Amino acid sequence: MAERFVEVDRNTPMLLPADLRDWVPEDDLVHFVIEAVKTLPTGEFVVNERGTGYAQYPPSMMLALLIYCYANGIFFSRRIERATYRDLGVRFLAGDTDPDHDTICSFRRQNEKLIAKFFVRLLELAREPKLLQVGTISVDGTRLKANASKHRGVSYQRSGQLIKQLEEEVKELLGKAERADSQAEMDPARLPEEIAKRQELKAKLEAARQQLEERHRQEFAAEVTQYEKKKEKWENNDRRGHEPKPPASSGPDPKS
Repeated sequence: MAERFVEVDRNTPMLLPADLRDWVPEDDLVHFVIEAVKTLPTGEFVVNERGTGYAQYPPSMMLALLIYCYANGIFFSRRIERATYRDLGVRFLAGDTDPDHDTICSFRRQNEKLIAKFFVRLLELAREPKLLQVGTISVDGTRLKANASKHRGVSYQRSGQLIKQLEEEVKELLGKAERADSQAEMDPARLPEEIAKRQELKAKLEAARQQLEERHRQEFAAEVTQYEKKKEKWENNDRRGHEPKPPASSGPDPKS
């Protein structure tokens, strides 16, 4: 019975504009981040006041972009830039725009205190609808349950302790982002420039395949030589002991 496979066509372009809303599940955290950031006053963020040069990205979008990525463990600005192309949640959040890594890094460094402040505010907002996890960040105050009490004073104290805990976690996340950018880490998902174009990539892969085949041929020839020596020794020794086994492979298959 012939196998039936789903046809995978990477060459036919989309005939109609894609609606990113259809690609992002309704339960994706990105929807909460976008709506929560809309409730925050973002007019204090540093922008290019002279308005010269290229059009600027809205501070609200940049804030949501950083919060969503940091909460999901993406700290390096180059990786965030890459995510605006390949991660559907990030692409939806950015409205299919692609801030470059310098823009992302500069925005964070120029507005670090405000980003930390609003990040904590967003995590506080997450607790009200009982959203106990924002990406990798727990916002339910699990470590503070020992202080739980019906007494209002203790509740206020517990709330203050939780905010302090969230502030420390956000500070740590921003620290990771700064360390990642300062170390000039390379994006592991990015191809080197010399093979980034499709034709160059095909040529490099063909050359690599030929090198592997030649290496396999040499390894097989060495195995055959070793086998023949062992067999000759075995025959000269009146075939005592176990007969040497020939190489398991019949040699490299040029079609494989």
